[in-house]
Amino acid sequence: MRSFETGSEEETIALGRQIAGELPKRAVILLIGNLGAGKTTLAKGILSGLGAAEPDEVTSPTFTLIHEYGGGRAYHIDLYRLDTPQQVATLGLEELFDREAVILIEWGEKFPELFPGERIEIHLRPLSDAARQITLNQ
Repeated sequence: MRSFETGSEEETIALGRQIAGELPKRAVILLIGNLGAGKTTLAKGILSGLGAAEPDEVTSPTFTLIHEYGGGRAYHIDLYRLDTPQQVATLGLEELFDREAVILIEWGEKFPELFPGERIEIHLRPLSDAARQITLNQ
């Protein structure tokens, strides 16, 4: 387990780029934290670090549920609006898990039983308006 503190959105994006450099080509990552914790901001950095998207191209997939980046090398998923495992099952995530891709999942902690045991969990906690504590469990 590693813990980091960032003091701004730019630092959170930079940390995401650093994390991306350490990821295997195939990974499931749960981004865990309350609303406003910085999950999408960290995802911007990770996707940028993977060379899949520029930070300003990354938005929260709250309403579309899944965004694909880098020609299928990375996916950004948001389960906030889903309430049951049956709803999640309709997304076809198992198929994505079989791909050589990095899969970032916001609100995945709502359905931990649906995700591979071999996954990375990143916990984000606001310390102030701009500062975040980010803990990486691999």
